[in-house]
Formats: sequence, structure tokens, C-alpha cells
Amino acid sequence: MNWGNESAPQEFVLLGFSDRPWLEFPLFVVFLDSYILTIFGNVAIILVSRLDSKLHTPMYFFLTNLSLLDLCYTTSTVPQMLVNLRSTRKTISYGGCVAQLFMFLALGATECVLLAVMSFDRFVAICRPLHYSVVMHQRLCLQLAAASWTVGFINAVWLSALTLSLPLCGPYVIDHFLCEVPALLRLSCVDTTTNEAELFLVSVFFHLLPLTLILTSYAFIAQAILRIQSAEGRQRAFGTCGSHLIVVSLFYGTAISMYLQPPSPNSKDRGKMVSLFYGIIAPMLNPLIYTLRNKEVKEALRRLATRVFITK
Repeated sequence: MNWGNESAPQEFVLLGFSDRPWLEFPLFVVFLDSYILTIFGNVAIILVSRLDSKLHTPMYFFLTNLSLLDLCYTTSTVPQMLVNLRSTRKTISYGGCVAQLFMFLALGATECVLLAVMSFDRFVAICRPLHYSVVMHQRLCLQLAAASWTVGFINAVWLSALTLSLPLCGPYVIDHFLCEVPALLRLSCVDTTTNEAELFLVSVFFHLLPLTLILTSYAFIAQAILRIQSAEGRQRAFGTCGSHLIVVSLFYGTAISMYLQPPSPNSKDRGKMVSLFYGIIAPMLNPLIYTLRNKEVKEALRRLATRVFITK
């Protein structure tokens, strides 16, 4: 069935976890709780970063962007997943599928670039502390954040157009719980080797290049920290970088395992697990990582809670 002769499909069936029906209700409870925690955690990060004047720094400006990314990503995927887990008719409209595909590509690429920008911020803060306020001025921070979002959305426009232009063969059943490029390519009636090669090249560009910049930044950061004389100074420097390194490790570890490994018989299940991590686990963990390991954020949350309590 070719889109040139037929109208576009009205909806897709998302198989999700239908091959394990006994898992659906427990997963619904877990995903709903995780989604609620993700919303509250990331909204708290955004509010405290904006309302506490002591956190009006480049580091927390970029952290606010990361929290906004996580909020957008979970909201574009998890509600549909929750609906399908409790429904016998596990479908998504064509427009909803296109929106999911676009947001997945845009926000994933944006986070790749943003994490590299955050490592540059930490590099300047630790390796060039006397020039930090001069280098990381407000205008540059806005430009770096805007560039991250712009590059991510340009990537989404390009890859979405390439994927959606392919003729698809029915039945329109996607062996996934969301609309993603590899899952949609499997529905194509034509050879997708070129599309798969393009996806691989894009993945290399958005994963390996930023990761190389991050690792280079942290190599210089580690050298600078080791030169710090006081144990307290070294501990504080490690503290400001530790949270970001954990987030980078979680994000890039799962991304590389999904997009930069050769296909295998278990690639479908692997794709589902990695997408679960992207869509639910990582956005839930990021606020916890930054709050539990960051003394400044914990103190700011305490001040904000005290202010709200006194106002009431």
C-alpha cells in the first residue's frame, strides 16, 4: 500500500506490552507514579531556579532548560502510554504519532547539545574562575540555550520529513509503545537502508560529538581540581560536576546502546527498554540527582518552602 495511491493511515496500533498483558496494570501504576514525580520534581527545579536570586547563575539557567526538556518529553509520550495500558484498543491517531515522532527527535537532540553546553559552563567555572562572569554572560547563555533548541528542532524537521515521506504498508501496527523512527521504518514498503544510514550518521553527530566535547571538558576539569590545594575546595568542585556527570552517563549510555549498536534479534525489546529510560526513568531521576547531591538547591528549596509557609 503506497501513500501515493492511498490516503495516509488514520491511526496506528501501538503493541506496547500487549504480549505481556499481566504486566500492564503494574506498569500503569509504576509509570503513573513516575510521571507524577517527574512533573513535581522538574517543576520544583524550574521554580526554585527562577524564584531564588542566589540561583540566578548560568549553571541553574541551563538546569532550568534541562528540566523543561524533561517535562516536554514526558508529556509528549507518557499520557498516551498510560491510556493504552488501560485500554483494549491500543491506538494512536496519525497526528498524534507525527507529534510524538517530532518531539522525540527534537528533544533528544536538544538534550545532547544542552548537556555539552552545561559541561562547557562547568569547564569555564572551574578552569577559568576569574573569567567566568565575563565569559558566561547572560547574552551568551541565552544564545547557547537557543542554539541547543534550534539545532534539535531542525534535526526533528529533517528526520521526520524523511521518515514520513516513506510509503507504508498495512497493517499499521507498531511494535512499540510510541512512534519512533526505527519502529516506523519497519512498516515501510521500500528499502530503508538509506534512511537507516542517515539515522546512524545523525546519531553519531548528536551523540559521539557532544560526548567527545564533554569528556574533553572534564579531562581539563579533573586536572584543575587536582591542582586545588584545599580538600574543601576539591570537594566543592567535584560536587558541582558530579550531578552533571551522572546525568551524562545515564543519558549517553542508553542512547549509544540503542542507536550506535548493530541490530540484533533483541533490538526491538532493547529499543523499548531504552525508550522507557528516556521517557520515564531519566526525567524522573534528573531532579533527584541535582537536588540530593547539590547543597545550593537543597538550601534554596528550604528557603522557598519557608517563604511559602510563612506567607500562609
